[in-house]
Amino acid sequence: GSLLLSGSVDKSAIVWDTKTGDVMQQFHFHSAPTLDVDWRNSNSFATCSTDKNIYVCKIGEEQPVKRFVGHTDEVNAIKWDPTGTMLASCSDDFTAKVWSVKQDEPLHDFRLHTKEIYTIKWSPTGPGTKNPNKPLLLATASFDSFVRLWDVEKGECIYTLAKHTEPVYSVAFNPTGDLVATGSFDKCMHIWSVKDGSLVKTFRGGSGIFEVAWSKDGDKVAACFFNKVVTVMDFKM
Repeated sequence: GSLLLSGSVDKSAIVWDTKTGDVMQQFHFHSAPTLDVDWRNSNSFATCSTDKNIYVCKIGEEQPVKRFVGHTDEVNAIKWDPTGTMLASCSDDFTAKVWSVKQDEPLHDFRLHTKEIYTIKWSPTGPGTKNPNKPLLLATASFDSFVRLWDVEKGECIYTLAKHTEPVYSVAFNPTGDLVATGSFDKCMHIWSVKDGSLVKTFRGGSGIFEVAWSKDGDKVAACFFNKVVTVMDFKM
């Protein structure tokens, strides 16, 4: 927790020393705004940009460790899986891709969405997690109003979560990976069962939802709304 990573419209990514507030290292690899950054481990991370590129960077290195090329439009978000072996990305090109640093081509190229994919999240499940007996899943949230759950080992979509009527901006798995919350500009937060893709509960707010998040023990779920409201709800199965 002594380092902070940021990405900026100035095209760079910076690793900061949180104790002093000083810049530890600035990375100038992208040719356009940096849209997302994500730590892989304590000394390496990934960045993505409107320049369509993804870079894996390491503290102390002057050049990227890896460059992933394949998206044909802005890359909106990137996320390492729980073990840091695979990197997921999503883009305005309607695709989500899963990458390994061991190869240049994506492991998976998911192409079922029909509009921009705004965000992605990995489930806290699979080998190396607290829930090792459940499969590792990737959730993709799109402006086409759908959220899709992908079995990454099989490389296929197992559920399409289809109750939202507007773009979906956020998705979050609960700590056990049994539930997934989704938030949309249709003012609704839906909670779904990962086991069968069924809708468990719906909360309706006063405006569009930008972000949803679970508490550490999974008994509360929060949503932040366009009208400057943050709501925290008790959730019991």
